[in-house]
Amino acid sequence: MKQFVKTIAVLIIIGVAVFLLIQLVPYGRDHANPSVVSEPKWDSPQTRMLAERAGFDCHSNQTTWPWYSNIAPVSWLVYRDVVDGRRRMNFSDWQRLRLEEAGEIGSAIAEGEMPPLQYLLMHPSARLSAGEKEQLLNGLTKTTSR
Repeated sequence: MKQFVKTIAVLIIIGVAVFLLIQLVPYGRDHANPSVVSEPKWDSPQTRMLAERAGFDCHSNQTTWPWYSNIAPVSWLVYRDVVDGRRRMNFSDWQRLRLEEAGEIGSAIAEGEMPPLQYLLMHPSARLSAGEKEQLLNGLTKTTSR
């Protein structure tokens, strides 16, 4: 039993040491929000509000960086998601989407892929009701066709 407790203590010490060491990895700490270049010509303020609530943290230059985005390894995941989200579609650097891209956005929202589960776990206010999803989809369709 003493050997088991000793082994557990050593594993905990190693785990804490590794956790502290990974805090030194600089990736995921750049929380700069570039300037807003241009936003879409929203079809309504309601569409913008729904898009902001459910998607601006990853799909705009107006990201709110939560406290846990400073702690590795979570910071690595959050940073990667924001960079990837901005690359795929950025409401703050808007360029007219092609029809196929707009369809992909609509499919991702309709199928519940956006916002992703890992985001919703920490941001329950981003969860949209069925009616809000429909309203957002209709608004984004009108917005992207302008």
